[in-house]
Amino acid sequence: MTDDDRRDPDAANLAADLKSLMPKFEPSRRDAMITTLAAGFALATQPVAAETTITTDSDGLVAGEVRIPATDIEIPAYRAMPAAGGPFPVVLVVQEIFGVHEHIKDVCRRLAKAGYFALAPEMFLRQGDVSQLKSIDEIRPVVAKVPDSQVMSDLDAAVAFAAASGHGNVEKLAITGFCWGGRITWLYAAHNPKLKAGVAWYGRLTGEPSALTPKHPVDVAADLKAPVLGLYGGADQGIPLDTVEKMRDACKQAGKTCEIIVFDGAPHAFHADYRPSYRAEPAKEGWARLLAWLKQHGVS
Repeated sequence: MTDDDRRDPDAANLAADLKSLMPKFEPSRRDAMITTLAAGFALATQPVAAETTITTDSDGLVAGEVRIPATDIEIPAYRAMPAAGGPFPVVLVVQEIFGVHEHIKDVCRRLAKAGYFALAPEMFLRQGDVSQLKSIDEIRPVVAKVPDSQVMSDLDAAVAFAAASGHGNVEKLAITGFCWGGRITWLYAAHNPKLKAGVAWYGRLTGEPSALTPKHPVDVAADLKAPVLGLYGGADQGIPLDTVEKMRDACKQAGKTCEIIVFDGAPHAFHADYRPSYRAEPAKEGWARLLAWLKQHGVS
């Protein structure tokens, strides 16, 4: 019996509850299905800015790839947690447009060093392996085929996996995501009533509805089920500040606990230490605010 075969007394009930939240969907491209996580950094992010890249070791951790049973498939995911103790509060980590590559894995290890069970499921597995594509222009059409309903279902499956493992305490559940994953963080906070806190890093807030993405964060503000901290850049050319104000107003009008911090002069992806967009001070402050937000809302 492996460590992940151990169960806590409430795991079966938690898994059943979470399964009931999962919408049904049809995978769009089974022939492109990902079977394992990317090694290293995504090709589209090369060359990596070695002088600023943060590398977190796995000393004192259990860290590596796991498989999450979902509605139709096993999802590859990266998990990191302390090697001793537990069960630990759970933080779902939602990838950028580049998939679960080395930067997202490192974020998981950083959270594990802070005492969390961090879990990053590969969200694009049915649509394609974006880590092997060489440019953003190649990646966008793949990501555009990922339905929000699929993502919500896969994240529910990740929570059920954490509960069933015996190592994750999903009564203390949070989510954080970057860029594409920042938008998903807001949506998941409106989806899962068991969530305690969310931290969205520069996720898009508005947009035109479509069959696969019927709502955006500003549309679900009234449905938020957990407090959300938004971390945004004042010089982000892809997320206009007027949309940030719209989100603030929508949360206020709905009476929801949301705080949106805008870092003056920071571009999009200011936390991505392996890219030229990295800005050390807002990244460091944003991380400290993340940890404080989780603790403030009972995820510690």
